[in-house]
Amino acid sequence: MTEDVRLRRGRGSLGFSFFVQGVTFALLVTRIPAIQDRYGISDGLLPAFLAAVPVLAGVSSVATEHLVKRVGPAAVLRRAQPLVLLSLLGVGAGSTMWHVAVALGAFGLSVGALDASMNMLGVSLQRAYGRSIMLGFHAAYSLGGIVGASAAWAGAHWHLSLFSSYLPAVVVLLPLAFYGSRFYVGRSSEGEVPEKGLGAGGFRLLLPLCLVMACAYIGDSTVSNWSAKYLQDVLGSSEQLATVPYNVYMVTTLIGRAVGDLGVRRFGAVTVVRIGTLVAAAGFAVVAAAPGAWAGMLGFTLLGIGLCVIVPQTFAAGGRLFPGASDTAIARLNIFNYVGFLIGSPLVGGIGDAWSYRGAMLVPMALVLVTLFHARSFGSEGARYGVGHERPRVVDVGRGGNEV
Repeated sequence: MTEDVRLRRGRGSLGFSFFVQGVTFALLVTRIPAIQDRYGISDGLLPAFLAAVPVLAGVSSVATEHLVKRVGPAAVLRRAQPLVLLSLLGVGAGSTMWHVAVALGAFGLSVGALDASMNMLGVSLQRAYGRSIMLGFHAAYSLGGIVGASAAWAGAHWHLSLFSSYLPAVVVLLPLAFYGSRFYVGRSSEGEVPEKGLGAGGFRLLLPLCLVMACAYIGDSTVSNWSAKYLQDVLGSSEQLATVPYNVYMVTTLIGRAVGDLGVRRFGAVTVVRIGTLVAAAGFAVVAAAPGAWAGMLGFTLLGIGLCVIVPQTFAAGGRLFPGASDTAIARLNIFNYVGFLIGSPLVGGIGDAWSYRGAMLVPMALVLVTLFHARSFGSEGARYGVGHERPRVVDVGRGGNEV
């Protein structure tokens, strides 16, 4: 097998892994009301259950930073993805509250390892290709999210139990994920010097990207948790129309990520991230000032187009900033994914209850604009990966991939 074929297979299998994770996560979060009803979780207790998942995922991401130094990110991903799928099935299979607590705990721990290892492999493959491909991986995640949300809608529409809703996805995706994992481009635990750490003062260099990651996920969680309520309660839409903004957001996220790599190759990561930041801020401004539901929908559309480029490019920038310790940098960045998720929903909800939901939308707008002050952290010419910057041949896949 030639190196080009091996890398193409590795890219396809990793893209499928992102897709599977998008399906899995959407199936979980879109059925939260059904999970609450099945297990009798009170409104007061629900936030604790939901917060436990990102907290445990953050802990797992820290552990993954050290684990991949011994076995490599491919080995971690190969084991974490089945655990995530089986944990999802466990959420639907239980009958008492401790069952769902264990299942969600297992989901959080396995998803932290999965998110970190997937992005580690994505960054190393991008280095091998010598051009931007990270947005394509995250586009596969967005596509999976659309498929998963559609499957969840079908399950709710036909009044299927959680187990019956989750079982077809697990039965189909689990063997395919096992098969695809054979083609991950990863290293063995033998014969390769482990990555260095970030070094003295290294985390301080990474901190601006960590802040960008957290702010981006505050914006993302605002859309996922508050778009329906905002459209219905503030803009006076029907209950049916209120379900549309998140779907529109996911579709525009998919489109933006599908074409975003071309923009990075042509204009560079810094320019693309700056434009995405301004478009996202404009989206929040439109949402906050919208006179009606359709104007609000326009705002959420802009949010999808703008926010979609920031997270993949943040991971890529972390890998470029620490080429000898990219796995460590990505594991640290991944923690702030969950920090943003934890902060975003209660922040907007608290401000909305204390003041107004229109005013609350200005807070994630201001936080997203923080990215403009740290845009230079996304690199310079080396961040372009475009014409004139591609390598004449593949020379390595970075730490965490096979040496070629």
